[in-house]
Amino acid sequence: MRIRHDRERCVGSGACAFTLPDIFDQDEDDGRVLVLVERPGEERRKAIEDVAASCPVFALTIEND
Repeated sequence: MRIRHDRERCVGSGACAFTLPDIFDQDEDDGRVLVLVERPGEERRKAIEDVAASCPVFALTIEND
C-alpha cells in the first residue's frame, strides 16, 4: 500500500493529521498535508482508507503495491 497526496488540492482542514498523526502532518507554512509514512503496513489500511474518504477535497488516495 502506498499513500498518494495532492498538495494542490489540499485545503489544510487537518482531518488526516488530527486522526492519524503518526502518518500525516501539516506543513507549518501553508497547513497542507504532509505524508510522514508513504508506505505504512497493511494493518493500518482500514484507518488510512477511512481518513482518505473523510478528506473534504479527496486529496488522499491509496494505491496497491
